[in-house]
Amino acid sequence: MTSIGARKFIHQITRTLTSMSGFDNNVSKLRIVSAAEGKCTAELTIDEDHQNRMGGLHGGLIATLVDVVAAKAVMSTGKATKGVVTNLRISYARRARVGEDIVIIADTDKVGKNISFCRVTISQKDTGKLVATGSHTAYIG
Repeated sequence: MTSIGARKFIHQITRTLTSMSGFDNNVSKLRIVSAAEGKCTAELTIDEDHQNRMGGLHGGLIATLVDVVAAKAVMSTGKATKGVVTNLRISYARRARVGEDIVIIADTDKVGKNISFCRVTISQKDTGKLVATGSHTAYIG
């Protein structure tokens, strides 16, 4: 899949996902800023709907962002159209607050016949400071 094809594919998936109700609505404000084969970069401005009781970005939403952006990166390879996460690991490094912009970068390490592997970093946009890292393994067979 070319970079242009990957970008169009990821934008199509994003439109579908953000038009849904329910839990998927948590990522409705996610902005895809770049996409290429096996890679996806997105941004999110943290608002009150994204915060925990202490005013920071909710850890569950961080895990969701890792899952969603990694899946887009894997799908952009053209080798997977669906998948089920088998392992999702998150390491939380620092708090991100309401009003801040974060950058989510997913890089696909490998897409095999049945399993895919992807790494994700989440950073503060203005400082570049690390908020969280994640690894995403999915069954795609």
